[in-house]
Parts: sequence; structure tokens; C-alpha cells
Amino acid sequence: MVGIAIIGTGFGQKVHIPAFQAHHNTEIIAIYHRDIHKAQTIAKNHDIPHASDNLAEILQLPKVEAVSISTPPFLHYQMAKQVLAAGKHLLLEKPVTLNAQEAKELYQIAKDKNVIATVDFEFRFVPAWQYFHHLVTSKLSEYIGNIRLIKIDWLGSSRADKSRPWNWYSSQEKGGGALGSLGSHTFDYINWLFGKVTKLNAHLITAIPERINPETGKLQTVETDDTCMLSLILENNIPCQITISSVVYAETTHCIEIYGDKGTLILASKNQKDYIHGFQIWGCEKGQPLQEITIPAHFTFPKHYEDGRICAFLRVVDEWVTGINHHQQITPSLKEGVYSQLLMDLSYQSHQLGNWVNVPMFDMSFIRK
Repeated sequence: MVGIAIIGTGFGQKVHIPAFQAHHNTEIIAIYHRDIHKAQTIAKNHDIPHASDNLAEILQLPKVEAVSISTPPFLHYQMAKQVLAAGKHLLLEKPVTLNAQEAKELYQIAKDKNVIATVDFEFRFVPAWQYFHHLVTSKLSEYIGNIRLIKIDWLGSSRADKSRPWNWYSSQEKGGGALGSLGSHTFDYINWLFGKVTKLNAHLITAIPERINPETGKLQTVETDDTCMLSLILENNIPCQITISSVVYAETTHCIEIYGDKGTLILASKNQKDYIHGFQIWGCEKGQPLQEITIPAHFTFPKHYEDGRICAFLRVVDEWVTGINHHQQITPSLKEGVYSQLLMDLSYQSHQLGNWVNVPMFDMSFIRK
């Protein structure tokens, strides 16, 4: 059994704790919260033996071999650096850091310490997405051929209510915003499905410019984006158009459309309550109507949970634990986290410049710089 410490108790309580307790080869040893009383309450409620408000204390526990971090982004770098320096394996939520330089440093420390570090890029582990990946990357695919256009829409209403209070998500220096929350995933799965980006153009919008700060009771400026319009040019000069928003009410919440010289392939979901389940795949040869494509049974989740996010996260955990037990590096690693963060950094730069920016060649020499 791999001994796990969980750092972060928001998403951590909803997804990380139940997933690690469900996994056959992990045991939760400790829980961290900055408030020791809350840490103790959570530990008691979930039968976790150790609770602490001191990360260094947790890292000294002999049974803690690996650490899962799901705190807000502005805490990731220092916490992950401390975990890696202690020689512990790491599972890190996205966005991994506040900038690519911090992410590169974490990658290098993990490599130097020879530990297994991964990022929760969970869409790589969703059944419909895995089969979609197979169809996209198969040289025999009759649906696409040479790709001529990719269109991605990720539209949600999680922050559409103006009465939702100001918090860290509204703060630029704390890593908030739709680009960090959703764009980090999008940049990763574009890399996974289609390859590298050569240049990009980004326009970031804040539709709700003020929210009530619950501590002061006054309106406070929202510094972060809630809607992102992105244009990318991928390898082989493939254009990709992306729209991301957390403040709209849309019937289809997440959709990837691929148009090629042979036909069309679409992955989409209308599930408003569960962003992991509900995806379907459609395809057609040119000139023919779209038809749903059945997802083979061996891709499906073996078990469902009330919170659908647990299903995909469990697969991330399983990949990570397998890597730990065999001491083999896995994908996604922090390298993929660096790449996602690089594209976010360049998106902010493009928005500020009001222009296209080139994406540098991403290889080991880039990471070492």
C-alpha cells in the first residue's frame, strides 16, 4: 500500500479522499489544513490517522510516501517544492504553478530526486475521450484524414451568478480565472490529441467585473478572466479556434469538432452537472449525415460514483501508483504541466500585447533553461 498525504480539503474532500480510499493500493496517512481544528475534524470524519497544520511535520511521517496537492494555485509552487525536496512522490492539481518558470523548477527537482510526479489532467482518462483519441490518432480513421480545422467550445455557468462572492478565483496573483481553471486542461488535451502549438492569439474578457467580498461586504474588482477567445496554429499549420467561458448558460457544455478532408469527428457533452460523464462521439464521411459512434465497452469506467469526477481521478491515481510501484515515469508528468503553463503564460502575453505570439520549441533544452 502506498501511504498518501492529502494537502487541500476543498476538492480534496470531494474527490481526492474518496478516490484514494476507494483505490485498492493506497492508504491515506495524513491530512493537511492550515486550521488545525478543521484538519482534525476532517481526519476524524474520514478515519485518517494524522491531522496537521504543518506540512513539514506531515512529510516527516515514515508512512507518507506520496503527496496529493489540491490547494488553490498560488500555493502549489512552494508546497510542491517542499514535497519534492523531501523525496516524496507528487500528484498536483492544475494549473501546476503561476508561471512556466516555477513549473520548470518543479520538474527539474522531481527529476533530480527521481520521484514520480503527475498532474491531474483527467480528460486523458475519460472513456469517450480515450476512444476519441484513438480515432483521432489512427492512421486508418475514415472520419478525418488531413485536419483542416479544429473548433473547441467549453461553456459553463459555474460563475454566471453575479451574487457568487469574490474569492481567490477572482485574484490574478492567486492564479484564478477561467484560463487557469479550464484553459490548463484544454492546452493539455490539445497537445495529447493533436500535437504542439506553434503560435497563438488570445483575448481575455471579464464579463462580471465586480463581486461582493464576504470579508468586507463591499464590491471588489474581479482581476481575472471568465471568458477566453483563443486562436491557435498547430503543427502542420492546422488552425484551432477555442472559446472558454464560466459565465454562460449553454446546452452543449463541452465540444470538440474536427473537420478534415475525409469527414468530420465530434466529441461533445450536454451534461450540465457532471463534466466527466455524458460525452458522446459523432462522425461522418464528407457529404454524409453525422452518426453516433459507439464507445467500446473496454473503455468504460468499471464503477460509477455519486460525484462523477472520482471516476476519472481514480484512473489518474492508478496510473500514478503503478508508476510509483514500478518506479517508472508516467504521462502526464510535470513536463506536460510545464507545457500547459507555458501556453497560459503566452496567452496572457498575447492578450496584453493585442497580438499573435510565437510558441518556442518545447523540448528538454527548453525545460533546462
